[in-house]
Amino acid sequence: MNDFKEEIAYLCKRRTGLSDADIVRITEMAESFEMSAEQDDGFIDVLSCVENEAIVVYPNRSDTGNSLYERSIVSESALRENEYGVLHSIIDQLEDAVLIFDKDGFVKLKNLKADVYYRRLGYLEDIQELHYDHLSLDQTTFSGVMKEYYSSPSSPIAKVVKIASCYYQVKRIFIVERDFLVCVIIHDVTEIKEKEAQIISNSAAIREIHHRVKNNLQTVASLLRIQGRQSENLEVKRYLNDSVSRVLAIATTHELLSKEIESHVDLLDILQLVSANIQRCFVDYKNIHIEITAEQSIYLDSDRSAAIALIVNELLQNSCEHAFEDGMDGMITVNAQMEGDLVTMKVADNGNGFSTSDGSYKSLGLSIVHSYVKDKLKGKLVITSSGDGTTVAFAFKK
Repeated sequence: MNDFKEEIAYLCKRRTGLSDADIVRITEMAESFEMSAEQDDGFIDVLSCVENEAIVVYPNRSDTGNSLYERSIVSESALRENEYGVLHSIIDQLEDAVLIFDKDGFVKLKNLKADVYYRRLGYLEDIQELHYDHLSLDQTTFSGVMKEYYSSPSSPIAKVVKIASCYYQVKRIFIVERDFLVCVIIHDVTEIKEKEAQIISNSAAIREIHHRVKNNLQTVASLLRIQGRQSENLEVKRYLNDSVSRVLAIATTHELLSKEIESHVDLLDILQLVSANIQRCFVDYKNIHIEITAEQSIYLDSDRSAAIALIVNELLQNSCEHAFEDGMDGMITVNAQMEGDLVTMKVADNGNGFSTSDGSYKSLGLSIVHSYVKDKLKGKLVITSSGDGTTVAFAFKK
């Protein structure tokens, strides 16, 4: 029997509870390692008689001079600090660069990805055994890292650094068992950062478009105002004023979207701006007060926001023009609430009311309301009116 087989049999009989048949199988496995052309480190660990412990019964150290082991570890307990080969084989499968530094700050272990990353960064020589200070990507020093450990030993520390046109996330983890080790994990986040920059750029471009649309609509509203002031016909003035109100209602949504990073806006903000526009357009109705309430924040996309702005504008405009007699005090309430994915809105006034069976029910304003609730919101509209006032309620799924 070869020397290594005798040594395996001796260790197994002395230190383990393995049967003779088990020992034979282990020696045959070791013999296959010996006959293999594989030049990397190989080893066999077996459970010892001591609970929760294993011992090394066979190592095949590399003959190429690249062994991770400085000395033979046969008969030693299979502890983490003796099993660099296991750790090395695991971290070589990772996509991130991994470097493990000893208590003096020198590279004790690295994976293949670390070599790739540092060659990309201009390190032509092997980084094995180099000091932390020579490899630091985030301008930290090993002495500074030690201070980090003593101030917060259990918290992994991570930061993103930019080198040339690339971004790297550098994370440090402190390992304190038998030896003090600093594990540095480097993850290339360049692609993520480029996508984030693209999203921000696109978002800024979209906000700029909304801003320009809002400005153009306000210009149209200004032209309509000028035209209304130049007309002597009171009916024409009223129609132009109604058109100004509608244009500004649409501009309201674009104004909000020009200020938001996301493409959604708060419904309460829309309602408040529409109300403010109505009060500016109908300055002669100073005795009419508008109250806006929402039980919670309701965020809607741009299409629905624009539709609701126009719907509420028409309803407020109708109430101001038709619900109250000249000089009459009045109150208009606008309420929005959401249950589950159903949004319900009510616009109510305490005016004179109207008959839903006569021609006023088919006015341009209410025609717009009907059309937008049905076609834009895919919702349901209910109008009730009496001598105590009018309530318009509509509901739609968010």
